[in-house]
Amino acid sequence: MSILKINDLEKHEEHSLVFPAFSLEVSEHEVIAIHSSTNVRAILVKLFLGELPVSNGELSINGHEIMKSKKAYFNQVGMFLLDNGIYERLSVKDHFAFFKKLYSSEISMDDALRMTQLEPKRNIRVSKLTASEKRRVHFGRLLFQDPALFIFEEPDQNTDLETKRVFLKLVRKLSERGKGVLVLTGNMESALSVTDKVCRLDETGLHVLDVVSDEETTDALPKEEHKSEDQIIEEEIIIQPVRFEKIPTKVNDKIVLFDPPEIDYIESNEGQSNIYIKGEMYPSVFTMTELENRLHPYGFFRCHRSYIVNLQKVREVVTWTRNSFTLVLGDAKKSSIPLSKTKMAELKGMLGLK
Repeated sequence: MSILKINDLEKHEEHSLVFPAFSLEVSEHEVIAIHSSTNVRAILVKLFLGELPVSNGELSINGHEIMKSKKAYFNQVGMFLLDNGIYERLSVKDHFAFFKKLYSSEISMDDALRMTQLEPKRNIRVSKLTASEKRRVHFGRLLFQDPALFIFEEPDQNTDLETKRVFLKLVRKLSERGKGVLVLTGNMESALSVTDKVCRLDETGLHVLDVVSDEETTDALPKEEHKSEDQIIEEEIIIQPVRFEKIPTKVNDKIVLFDPPEIDYIESNEGQSNIYIKGEMYPSVFTMTELENRLHPYGFFRCHRSYIVNLQKVREVVTWTRNSFTLVLGDAKKSSIPLSKTKMAELKGMLGLK
């Protein structure tokens, strides 16, 4: 059953098109992320809040449109926004007690504290918490509200690892309970860490990214059975020679050549391979498969269907949940690259880890 329905929604800002008409539905048990620019995200938030009129198209939650039935609409949606306020003078426990009473929630205080990992802070004033812990207090507020649809704006932006883990576990539990979840973010790694259903929204429209789960990828691969001893020996003695070559990229009407060690990582976006070097993006003339083959001798690793990473640039391997991993690079931006479950096992083998 669909909870959120967006039908032919479009937005113009003065004389420019923010995004053309698009349609999207979020159903029970479903988690969808919309990856967009800051401006597009801000416009979407204002539309969901009713601060901007829906002049073209329709937006409803469980059949309620904000302009026609405002109270019923807001009873069905809970929103975490980056600029949410908070009662700084209250303790975490008092803060939760206030919202538990406000929403007549059946969720116990202990359950909310456990789900947000705030048990040790229950008697601490909110003003004494870190920014990441305050973020978890906001998550707790939404739990007490218990809406049909949860909307999160950049939920893990500038948060610590514990808060990111809390958020991922929270989303999983909300999905299990039949809730709909919509994540609005400008960080592709954040979007992929929470769901495989990722859409990109920009001035060209809404584009659903081709994200294949590990199980689908494994099932699609041909199975190798009954290899002869000669074949196994032959495979074992193959040594990949070291090659020296430049990697061409496109910059306007010029081709720029880079040495492989300069590259931090490569991302696939709508069939286009983009090379990232010191925070700058350069479109590649090669496909991901071609780049994987060319760069393998230089220590590059296909860590995800949509990513190839220079292992020499990796500084941390972070485990969020049993099936969610991230590679953190040592560049100035501390870039985060998703690592799929099956690739995690392969990486451990390469590193000699059990």
